[in-house]
Amino acid sequence: MIKLLRFLKPYSMTLILVLVLAFAQTMANLYLPTLMADIVDKGIAKQDTNYIWSTGGWMLLIAVGGTICAVVGMFFSSRVATSFGRDLRASIFSRVEQFSLHEFDTLSTASLITRTTNDTTQVQQVMVISLSMLIIAPLMCIGGIIMALEQDLGLSWILVVIVPVLIITIALMMSRAIPLFRLIQVKLDKLNLILNEGLTGVRVVRAFDRIRHEEERFDEANLDLTEVGIKVNRLVAALMPVMMLVLNVSSIAIIWFGSIRIDNGDMQVGALMAFLQYAMQILFSLLMVAMLFIMLPRAAASAVRINEVLATEPEIVDAEQVVRADEKRGYVEFQDVTFSYPGAEEPAISNITFSAFPGEVTAIIGGTGSGKSTLVNLIPRFYDTDSGQILVDGVDVQAMSQEHLREKIGFVPQKAVLFSGSIIENLRYGKDDATDEEMRHAAEVAQAAEFITGMSDGYNSIIAQGGTNVSGGQKQRLSIARALVRKPEIYIFDDSFSALDFKTDARLRSALKEETQNSTVLIVAQRVSTVMDADRIIVLDEGHIAGIGTHKELLQTCDVYHEIVSSQLSVEEIA
Repeated sequence: MIKLLRFLKPYSMTLILVLVLAFAQTMANLYLPTLMADIVDKGIAKQDTNYIWSTGGWMLLIAVGGTICAVVGMFFSSRVATSFGRDLRASIFSRVEQFSLHEFDTLSTASLITRTTNDTTQVQQVMVISLSMLIIAPLMCIGGIIMALEQDLGLSWILVVIVPVLIITIALMMSRAIPLFRLIQVKLDKLNLILNEGLTGVRVVRAFDRIRHEEERFDEANLDLTEVGIKVNRLVAALMPVMMLVLNVSSIAIIWFGSIRIDNGDMQVGALMAFLQYAMQILFSLLMVAMLFIMLPRAAASAVRINEVLATEPEIVDAEQVVRADEKRGYVEFQDVTFSYPGAEEPAISNITFSAFPGEVTAIIGGTGSGKSTLVNLIPRFYDTDSGQILVDGVDVQAMSQEHLREKIGFVPQKAVLFSGSIIENLRYGKDDATDEEMRHAAEVAQAAEFITGMSDGYNSIIAQGGTNVSGGQKQRLSIARALVRKPEIYIFDDSFSALDFKTDARLRSALKEETQNSTVLIVAQRVSTVMDADRIIVLDEGHIAGIGTHKELLQTCDVYHEIVSSQLSVEEIA
């Protein structure tokens, strides 16, 4: 929690105001019992009506002033806490955006969502209470003790007995609750993970008739979370009756022994009433601390998880002295590149060397797991190489700023991703200031214009979350159009034509050839028909280059390529 306090720095003046108001509220609450004692001992006992009215008027003014301070203080503390939560969420999101794919794999998407939402809410709620309670409770406790002792020293032994009992009770219960609160967040992560998998993979679940299995997985995780929650709530529920029992016993003790002192003439009635109120204020201040401790362990556990995200340094960062490739050509060169995924026993790709030139199409083909997608993911620095260099326009990608590098690239991922919103908004994701004409042209080249105009609202039609209201082929064409709008120097198509029929695939590649004639094009594909017209075909086999050349050259020189072609084309087509 302490590490997160740096997010309160912009609100330091408001915090000072909250502290001043909390102090004023506490002083008002502490002064009221003394005035009440004076009314009883000096006004009622002596039948001095004027004194009763004047002191009562002061009590009223102080009570109103304390209430105003409390309301205004709570308003500003809530405002600060809400702003704190907003800044914290923004900071987490900003840090997560900088993560490489490795960090996402390590922390998991479900956990990052929980940390950004639930964990932040837990910390924010505690912050609202803490901004007032952390000031009021200690002042109320210390001030109450001083004022109580001022009223009567003879009853102070009751406080000496009761206060340690309360503190020990709170400490014992919290020592058991804190580990459980931490466990709750872990269980919540698991529940979110199962829920996310069940919802995103609902088609697979239904296709394999595993609905009951998923229900059992969810029920198990849900029951696990519930059991931990019940344990925590039992501890919290037990705390309140114990606290109230101590409060009531202490009230009885004060009245019992106070009445004896009054009977002996050692104490006045007003002093007893004031002492009783001060004792209640002391005990209620400890109760406030207990309530804070109920929420604090869970918030502390959430704060640890948030700090873990904020403290995670992205593996892929810009160099201290970035180099800018001024020539806008799109020349790509791999020089003896080797890359391994974290924890993998073998490299995903090894000793990869080739060049891709502007105005040419470089295709990458190979069997499943041969490293095709891995290779193209290294160009925009989704991962960094283990050894070797990747050059863009003669500059090592690790020496360029990520922003400048990715400005040069139009990337169409293997799994087409669309965002909720209109088609125009999705196309402008590639270029914020794209004109309507540019978007329509990109859609025509991507063979998407026909189905877009056939939709009810045309280019203003809404894409559902995850693109669930369009087909796989339509999603791929919209993703390609989004990259075309960008007009980059380098196009990377990572198996982006797999959902298209052969006729659409052929028309799209023909239109792309004219559109990208001045750009470098890299195509990852499974189909031979997609790559056979490429200027250069790179054949990958188990992470190594098995051959580089044209379609005809590779048929004669590369056995791996010949096997792939033979598995997809007839003898007549090969000839």
